[in-house]
Amino acid sequence: MERIMAWSARTPRGRRQGANARWAVCIALAFAGVTTLLDWASGGLTVARADLWALLGVAAFTVLRPPRVAAGGGWLTVRGLVRVRRVRIDALAGVWQDGRIATRLILWDVHGRRVALDLRALAADPVLWHELETGARRSLERGTLRHGTEILRLLGRDLDDTAARGILGASGLE
Repeated sequence: MERIMAWSARTPRGRRQGANARWAVCIALAFAGVTTLLDWASGGLTVARADLWALLGVAAFTVLRPPRVAAGGGWLTVRGLVRVRRVRIDALAGVWQDGRIATRLILWDVHGRRVALDLRALAADPVLWHELETGARRSLERGTLRHGTEILRLLGRDLDDTAARGILGASGLE
């Protein structure tokens, strides 16, 4: 029942997930189309080679498709290329920030589950950030969150600053 609830229509998901998936489809189709066209123009296109270009286009799509992130009901779920990872955000044990260029947030709960989340997903959707922040606050109140409170505080400040700059820029006050 919880799995159905986690992917219901009321569950906040990343706003740009559809756009990012369409971008991955476009890039994969362009790759497959251009390589097939170039192979055809050179006179070497066969059915087997056309199948190979199509297969490589599918492989490009699977690599480029961003993981889907959803939150709700005390859970944060990341659907990646192969697996679905879920973590209880109202029972977090710790938070860790990984990477300097492509920064990821690694969350783990008291049950030993771990999720790696790209920070761009949180920056793109304030509702996801709100769900994570609310769950982390509950974890802190319950005493389960022992590592990473400073990371969450700094991340919240950065996301709030980014949102404020975006609002000011859109209104012409910046």
